[in-house]
Amino acid sequence: MAKIEWEKIDNTALVRMVNNKNRMDMTFAQEMLIIFEQVLADESVTSMILTSDDAKFFSMGVHVDWLEDRLRENDTDSVKNFLFGMQDVFKQILLMPIPVIAAINGHAYGNGSIICGACDFRFMRSDKGYFCFPEVDLNIPFLPSMFLWLQRAIPHPLFNSMALSGRPVTAPELAKYAVIEKACKDSSELMEEALGFAKTFDKGRKIFGELKKRMNQHIVTVMETQDRPLLESLSLFAKD
Repeated sequence: MAKIEWEKIDNTALVRMVNNKNRMDMTFAQEMLIIFEQVLADESVTSMILTSDDAKFFSMGVHVDWLEDRLRENDTDSVKNFLFGMQDVFKQILLMPIPVIAAINGHAYGNGSIICGACDFRFMRSDKGYFCFPEVDLNIPFLPSMFLWLQRAIPHPLFNSMALSGRPVTAPELAKYAVIEKACKDSSELMEEALGFAKTFDKGRKIFGELKKRMNQHIVTVMETQDRPLLESLSLFAKD
């Protein structure tokens, strides 16, 4: 069963995660990269929305049970394939030559929030769902590059509070800090606003892609020079 699906609405690619809590594992990363390839192959697509079809969850981040099982079995190939696959997902979003808009329809935790930070714009419903970085409680540090794109999306005082406390925040607080374009009253308004916003973009891919490349090249450099050795060594999961 597919974990991610997409459809085109006018010139917008609506990418939906369709696996309940949408926890991220190796298959998730592989499917997302295939979807991105399909979206960009359609040259009439001028924007992309990333959301979930679940009534409660956007994404609860890394599939921790899957990851711990792989580590316990010393299946380092699968773990690395997953980690590098997600790096490719993040990188593609950061460099995609069309605007990428997160429509956060429910809980976004860990990697679920991190992928939203990589997007160009964000909308979130205010009647349901928390946005949270629980890494401090899970003993899993952010990669160096993540600090760069998350603090691009989230003002430092709020990011500092969230990252060091692990506390969840709601859409109204994110709207107060301009992390999201709008706190929407419910899921219907969320999709209406996200689609309406997406339709305002009809930019050339060449210029849009070049702008994003220049804006985010320093992040990609950190991915390649600082993140990669950490991922290759699996030192993120070293025990004290």
